[in-house]
Amino acid sequence: MSKENKTANTVDSVVSGVSVVTAQDIGVVQQDAKVGASRRQFAMAVRVLLQNWRQGTVGCKTRAEVNRTGRKPFKQKGTGRARAGTARSPLWRGGGVTFGPQQRVQKLTITRKARKSVMRTILQDRLRAQQILSLSFELPSDKPKTSVVYKALKSAGLADKKVTLFLPVYDYVVYSSFANISNVRIIFFDQPNVYDVALGDTWVFLQRDSNLFKEMVGAWS
Repeated sequence: MSKENKTANTVDSVVSGVSVVTAQDIGVVQQDAKVGASRRQFAMAVRVLLQNWRQGTVGCKTRAEVNRTGRKPFKQKGTGRARAGTARSPLWRGGGVTFGPQQRVQKLTITRKARKSVMRTILQDRLRAQQILSLSFELPSDKPKTSVVYKALKSAGLADKKVTLFLPVYDYVVYSSFANISNVRIIFFDQPNVYDVALGDTWVFLQRDSNLFKEMVGAWS
């Protein structure tokens, strides 16, 4: 058997079917395009996530915190230099910083109703654009294989698209296979958020995980 035939058989063994998911398949009601969250709500939801993800560990010392002597550097008059009262001055090298950043934790909040509305609107947009796909997917072995899953994506027409792949947290073999593919963003079913799900052009989940996908999107209603 030639190398090309082996590759083709491997891809066929990985992806046996690709189907477009409809609203009826996942048990949601198709809404009109005018119904849903506003742009303001979407922007607020993203801003809350990005702000809360910041660690807030950046900081600098003021003139009261730097480890320098408080003695007057030199006498007030007769030196020809500008008068100075302390080496901790922000004008001096090694002195404190004026109005510098300080360590802080700033938390923003958004209502649960608004967050669900934004997630539901993104879901409806993907359904209308037919950008939710279900793959009949099985790896030929129990070991991660990036080259095989990339060929599978290419055969499904997803090699040049931003793909959001939904996986259960325990499926480490499939996760490891897709982890190094740059156009694939992996999200666990128990960790969806507005920022990550909005970045993907196409949502993909495995057919064996269809119940988990239905449970996830059902929580947004």
